[in-house]
Amino acid sequence: MYKQKSKTKNRHSFARNYVINSQSNSKVKLFNLIKRLSPSWQACLPIACLIVLGWGYAAVAQTPAAAPTTAELKIAIDTLWVAIAAFLVFFMNAGFGMLETGFCRQKNAVNVLSKNLIVFALSTIAFWFIGFALMFGDGNDFIGLNGFFLKGVDNSPATADAYKGIFSALNWAGVPLAAKFLFQLVFAGTAATIVSGAVAERIKFVDFLIFSLLLVGIAYPITGHWIWGGGWLADRGFWDFAGSTVVHSVGGWAALMGAAFLGPRLGKYQDKQVVALPGHNMSIATLGCLILWLGWFGFNPGSVMAADPGAISHIALTTNMAAAAGGIAATITAWLYLGKPDLSMIINGILAGLVGITASCAYVGIVSSLVIGFIAGVLVVFSVTFFDKLGIDDPVGATSVHLVCGIWGTLAVGLWSVGPGVFTWYTLGPEKGLFSGGGFGQFGVQLLGVLSVGGFTVLLSSIFWLALKATLGIRVSKEEELEGLDIGEHGMEAYSGFLKEGDATGFSDEQGSIGRL
Repeated sequence: MYKQKSKTKNRHSFARNYVINSQSNSKVKLFNLIKRLSPSWQACLPIACLIVLGWGYAAVAQTPAAAPTTAELKIAIDTLWVAIAAFLVFFMNAGFGMLETGFCRQKNAVNVLSKNLIVFALSTIAFWFIGFALMFGDGNDFIGLNGFFLKGVDNSPATADAYKGIFSALNWAGVPLAAKFLFQLVFAGTAATIVSGAVAERIKFVDFLIFSLLLVGIAYPITGHWIWGGGWLADRGFWDFAGSTVVHSVGGWAALMGAAFLGPRLGKYQDKQVVALPGHNMSIATLGCLILWLGWFGFNPGSVMAADPGAISHIALTTNMAAAAGGIAATITAWLYLGKPDLSMIINGILAGLVGITASCAYVGIVSSLVIGFIAGVLVVFSVTFFDKLGIDDPVGATSVHLVCGIWGTLAVGLWSVGPGVFTWYTLGPEKGLFSGGGFGQFGVQLLGVLSVGGFTVLLSSIFWLALKATLGIRVSKEEELEGLDIGEHGMEAYSGFLKEGDATGFSDEQGSIGRL
């Protein structure tokens, strides 16, 4: 027993002595290592120790950051959704570019693409400089008078009574001013792009640029102020949720007047017959349609300007239903009326359904959206042939899609809106429509808006077009048109090295005469 305790004690003593010796040796080695350092390095050691101690103290003394509040999170999420929606609408420029280029002839592809590319850049400057202020700035019932260059008092994202600023018409949107401007900018750019297709293949490039500046800077924001800027139509109860009138009809009216003043393309009408001038690439036209369909999920649901799951999902569904119904209706109508299921009509039918539902997408049910889209798809087929009979040459059908179906979509609000209180997001909005038991009251207000906006846009657009025609001339020469605007206006070809149309067109001077208004 004694021996066992003695052995244990010896083992403990040995272990303790081993640890002490090891520590002593380590200290000796560390001391020797420090001695071998140069004097400058030895002087740095105390400073390094102070830095380490300071960092440690700072880490201990630092208080944790406060978690964001529910209100701050809501603003962040709403802003993110508005930005994503704006990006989708911006991408619609690619859709318009592909659609219009595919519907036009090969020799004008560069010109069409150039217009669609530059128009948004011009719209950005014009809307920032003057358009946003005229549309949303505080002023009177006719026009906004504050906020040029986005300058002025504004405490967004504050809303309602808490908002203090000069853009009171947007005080319902709880996002920063920059997000409000970006979202409204992409809508303004869309209105200008609509004109591009209707005047394609014969307008001078510089005239289109000037007209786009005037449209986005003056005409579009003034009528927009009447409706979305708290103007006189808004006071009378006119409602257009995402822009069937504000965007599409305005662009359509301007496009109609441009096509009328320009006259038809050479060879379009011969011996009182309409001659087809088919587009050169229906593949990219179809791609353009699909891009636009996708972009509309930012166009309509994004107009909520808040990440409201119920509103966004309902609006996206009514939008899609109308597009599907419009495409089906146009296919059937073209098959019965024209004898073939024309692809261009299918494309325009889908777009017609999208334009038609834009004003009412938040105010109607699913079944109503199907009916609205279906009627729009039928209308667009007959509208294309109607404008051809009038001698209005629209290469892509922009007036039929955006003007005619924009008018139809605006009136549809007065027919099928369910009235406030049915949907959680629909506390303010149009009264019950005619087919919802509300009578003709809302329909009458919608009709007043269509007529007033149409009349003003026609007047102002006509002034712009006539002024350009009298000063610069709005149409290219006959030789340039026959050769193609790619060469005459831009000095390049879209498909260099590929077979293209020859200079000979087969049209006589009389047959190819330029129409006049």
